[in-house]
Amino acid sequence: MTALLQPIEILRPPRIEFGPGRAKLVGEWAAERGLRRILVIAGRSNAGRVAVLGLEGDVTIFGEVKPEPDIPNLDDALALADRVKPDLIIGFGGGSALDLAKLVAVLPGSGQSLQDVVGPEKVNGRRIALVQMPTTAGTGSEAGTRALVTDPVTQAKLAVQSRHMLADLAVVDPDLTMSVPPAVTAATGVDALAHCAEAFTSKRAHPLIDLYALEGIRLVGRYLPRAVADGSDAEARAGLALASLYGGYCLGPVNTTAGHAVAYPLGTRHHIAHGLACAVIFPHTLAFNAPAAPEKTKLTLDALGTRDGYDWCAKLGIEMRLSKLGVPEDDLPIMAKEAHAIRRLLDFNPRDISAEEILGLYRSAF
Repeated sequence: MTALLQPIEILRPPRIEFGPGRAKLVGEWAAERGLRRILVIAGRSNAGRVAVLGLEGDVTIFGEVKPEPDIPNLDDALALADRVKPDLIIGFGGGSALDLAKLVAVLPGSGQSLQDVVGPEKVNGRRIALVQMPTTAGTGSEAGTRALVTDPVTQAKLAVQSRHMLADLAVVDPDLTMSVPPAVTAATGVDALAHCAEAFTSKRAHPLIDLYALEGIRLVGRYLPRAVADGSDAEARAGLALASLYGGYCLGPVNTTAGHAVAYPLGTRHHIAHGLACAVIFPHTLAFNAPAAPEKTKLTLDALGTRDGYDWCAKLGIEMRLSKLGVPEDDLPIMAKEAHAIRRLLDFNPRDISAEEILGLYRSAF
């Protein structure tokens, strides 16, 4: 069966606002709907600039989102939601804040626990309005239906997917990314790139999504080096915000593959930020998969304007060695087994990959 004959479902927030200065629309949108008990889910840095949203009413801020949120972090946010009883949840920050916001929007008062909803389409519904507003250009989570939380006991990421976690409004204002430092800009930009490239080469790749995937790769290739060199470059910031949004479009119907599976243990076991973990692994999985997807791999590298994915990432100033990021060499076999168990991603990798081959990727990156 050709890809054109494969059925596919596309879900998008009913309203997406994109462009500089759009942040204030969040307050206007909420006021129009009479939503006045508002809970903002954010990390510490973004908790201090909620005023840009122009909110009115009783606004409470949960400003303790971790870079890699875990179950206790989610429990704290849910406990606050139980006290506040908001009629609007706003995710304001990077992918971690947006993911936590999705879960805080669907779990309180539902009778369901996190464990009840892990997996695809197990959420019963949502009674609280949800707005998503990214402040980094990486995850594209503002337009998606997935949320990831780490179980600190198993050190595995729990994935929840539900159409009920789709935002009512997504606002992408690239002005809010201007303050992101060069190292974080580089890493999150490669995360957006990985979303697009992994979906582009996936066994589930589809022409409807290929359009967004390849354009997202081109946008990263054109604008990420500029944004790293000059964080005030408004056009570059907007280009990356769009690339991130397109990467989010890729996640729902297609999703990522080996790159993210191999990157996950770096975050759960060693607390390496997700974007950086993906950036370190990206060139290695791209090269590994090339024999199974030669044409699309070439298109990916051409869109980046390079023949060497590792060199391209390194020139952004990203630390590409696991040994320099505090990962102990004797932990590599354990991580390889954990990554190999993430079948929801690896089963759609364009090339079968064993635990030993994953270990080889880690050693290449070490």
